[in-house]
Amino acid sequence: MSCGRRRGLQTVDARTPAVLVLAGPVTREEVAGLCADLRALLEGTGAGVMVCDVGGLVPPGLGVVDLLARLQLTARRAGGRIRLRDPDPALDALLGLVGLSFEVERQPEQREPPLGVEEAVEPGDPAL
Repeated sequence: MSCGRRRGLQTVDARTPAVLVLAGPVTREEVAGLCADLRALLEGTGAGVMVCDVGGLVPPGLGVVDLLARLQLTARRAGGRIRLRDPDPALDALLGLVGLSFEVERQPEQREPPLGVEEAVEPGDPAL
């Protein structure tokens, strides 16, 4: 099940880290290929960070933990690291339970409006 995400490596531009989209169940045979793709990308580009979009890995289980541990080890051996994007809360809890910690890319928080933009207030409007 892909949950609308394209599976595999996606590079946006030179400043944006490449994204490895992991969706659906990943078989043991696919793990070695994903690790080889990750190693080649990190070594070939000199990138220090690879983003792994894990939002499509549901339900999280020990197979997912094994995959992420292997990807992290591969990245470290290649001189880089991985950052998780969109982890399920259950995956966060499971990773903590087995003692693995990963850098997590969070959704941007709501920001203040840009400077110079003011809201119009009419006389007599109630205070919020």
